[in-house]
Amino acid sequence: MEIKKNPKSNLENYSKLFMQLGLVLALFVTYVAIEQKTFDRQFGDLGDVVMNMEDDEEPPITERIEPEIPKTPPPPTPEKIEVVEDEKEIEETIIESTETDETEAVEVEEIVEVEEAEEVIEDVPFTIIEDVPVFPGCKGNKKQLKACFNKKMQKHFAKKFDSDLPNELGLSPGKKRLIMLFKIDRNGNIVDIRAKAPHPRLQKEAVRIIKLLPKMKPGKQRGKTVGVKYTLPMRIDVE
Repeated sequence: MEIKKNPKSNLENYSKLFMQLGLVLALFVTYVAIEQKTFDRQFGDLGDVVMNMEDDEEPPITERIEPEIPKTPPPPTPEKIEVVEDEKEIEETIIESTETDETEAVEVEEIVEVEEAEEVIEDVPFTIIEDVPVFPGCKGNKKQLKACFNKKMQKHFAKKFDSDLPNELGLSPGKKRLIMLFKIDRNGNIVDIRAKAPHPRLQKEAVRIIKLLPKMKPGKQRGKTVGVKYTLPMRIDVE
């Protein structure tokens, strides 16, 4: 069974009325809001305010001190300029040239050649000499020549020494030491002979033996002939 709606209860018929009422209500609210008055907010009495009131405290007065500028000495007085008349003659200073003319003869002092002094090497001990003196009959390298020299010296002393002399001097029994010192000069000669012994006669005997040495080939140091000092210590037995 179909239900029929009453046409009077249909709200769509009143839609225009409702819209007009809403529009009137909105206009009324707008009018009331516009016509409402507002009042300024009041504050308590703050007294008279002076905007341009000056501060009672005065700022301290400062004085600017200008730095002292050192005084510059006055410029030197220009030399007096002498005005010379055209007719007055002026003596000119002539500067002589130091250059020599090719045509002029130049005196040259005689150049004296100075000979360089030859380096003098002092006497060298036998123990450190580079090239030892050569005893007659010795051959070989430096080491062999050195050993041969010492051996020849000991044989020479043993051969030439008077073995009966110590017993004749009445020395106490035992071993006595003799030291002989001499130099082989640049020519190979034996010079500067000295001796140390417990008795003067033994010293003379030692000097005599050294004087009997033959002439030798001189020693060399850095390729130059030099004098060579030699020391020969010997011991003798006294019974």
